[in-house]
Amino acid sequence: MAQCDGGGQLRNALVGTLAGLSLGSALRRAQAETGLETVDIRILFCHALGLSRVQLITGSEQKIPALQAEHLAELLCRRLTGEPIAYIVGTREFYGLALQVSPDVLIPRPETELLVELAIERLPRGGRMLDLGTGSGAIALAIAHARPDARMTALDCSAAAIEVARANALANDVKAKFLVSDWYEAVAGERFDLVVSNPPYIAANDPHLMQGDLRFEPVDALTDHGDGLGALRHIVAGAQACLEPGGWLLMEHGYDQANAVLGMLSAAGFASVRSWRDIAGIERVSGGCNAL
Repeated sequence: MAQCDGGGQLRNALVGTLAGLSLGSALRRAQAETGLETVDIRILFCHALGLSRVQLITGSEQKIPALQAEHLAELLCRRLTGEPIAYIVGTREFYGLALQVSPDVLIPRPETELLVELAIERLPRGGRMLDLGTGSGAIALAIAHARPDARMTALDCSAAAIEVARANALANDVKAKFLVSDWYEAVAGERFDLVVSNPPYIAANDPHLMQGDLRFEPVDALTDHGDGLGALRHIVAGAQACLEPGGWLLMEHGYDQANAVLGMLSAAGFASVRSWRDIAGIERVSGGCNAL
């Protein structure tokens, strides 16, 4: 795969190559010159040229103006550095919603939809739900969109993340209350029927933090800077004080953390403790019912 250089030589070469070509020819040349995945190139072409996927196919003879070729070359070079597609185009689809994303928030991932589905099943009619560490608002908004009868509160310690979440709520016409908070702090004394969280759960020494998309995502949203279980412990410890009797706590966690999380929940006195597997067959979500 080609690499973008600091002097912009590849970028300039791409501009010269793509300007004036038809879309069909430009797609083939871009792949040959960069070695990027075809799906990535198509997404970047659509974004840079303001085209839908259908228009990209049906307009294959359309010529690319020089100005648009410059924009396209810049996006291709950003992808060559490893920058995630979601950050480059500024959006990611999650549970049927188009969500704005930025380097201030994690990129929503398909495996997290399991947490959404489990929450929707356990949220009573007109119930109150709390999302801890909401980031882009993906989990809270997906649940609130599917269950408009629910009353949704979502918290994050990052003011920048809360602004992204609020923008996503507005763009998707979903009602939710977003507050800057250090975990449960902003809702002390309140009670909820359901608490969900996708907290930082990667251990500080995990090599994955330096690989792929994770290199570009906010580190404080990925790791607790410890063993990866610190945030999960904190959530479990404070959950029963804000859960109604019979209310559920559901948490996403790492591929090898299910047993540890189940142990925390059982030790705290939760009932019906169990884990659920994601689309890859990995135990991805664990939870329990407040028996107090």
